[in-house]
Amino acid sequence: MAQLENEIQEKKQRRPRKDREAEARVERTADEFTDKVVHVNRVSKTVKGGKRFAFAALVVVGDQKGRVGFAHAKAKEVPDAIKKANERARRGIVRVPLKEGRTLHHDVIGHFGAGKVTLRMAPAGTGIIAGGPMRAILETMGIQDVVAKCTGSSNPHNMVRATFDALEKLSSPRAIAAKRGKKVGDIVSRRDGVAAAKEAE
Repeated sequence: MAQLENEIQEKKQRRPRKDREAEARVERTADEFTDKVVHVNRVSKTVKGGKRFAFAALVVVGDQKGRVGFAHAKAKEVPDAIKKANERARRGIVRVPLKEGRTLHHDVIGHFGAGKVTLRMAPAGTGIIAGGPMRAILETMGIQDVVAKCTGSSNPHNMVRATFDALEKLSSPRAIAAKRGKKVGDIVSRRDGVAAAKEAE
């Protein structure tokens, strides 16, 4: 038994350092994230003598504080496929700027393939108005108020990738101010002034 454990440890040490560091990061952050299974599909490979079946899982993970990621993985059993997808998703986390920690800073449109999604900011109390894969992403990300619409393809993979395309386009007033070399107050106050002028008209 001790010899078997020693062999396992030696194999772990022989793996590339990058893989070992990635696994360590996943273990450290495992308790921070919640995950949702978006879609599970049975896939088959035709070989000599018949077909070999496996399962493909599409999983979304997030910390409900603006960080979210997704991944797709295949395995012989459903739990193994979900576990592999979880580990991959945690390695590809993206951070999304949120307004007041509850909604988006501005409206945005995302595309992937034949899929198109529209995400719109919403006032407090609206809730998450979205369906299917989009709802899973927005819930795990921690958004509380948003209105979302999907048009075109209803394929879960296309919808998830289109939603992430939209989220990656989001920017915050702080990021815009840094690009333009101005203060956040200048940009926000100007925007509020323009809105007030339009209301007055």
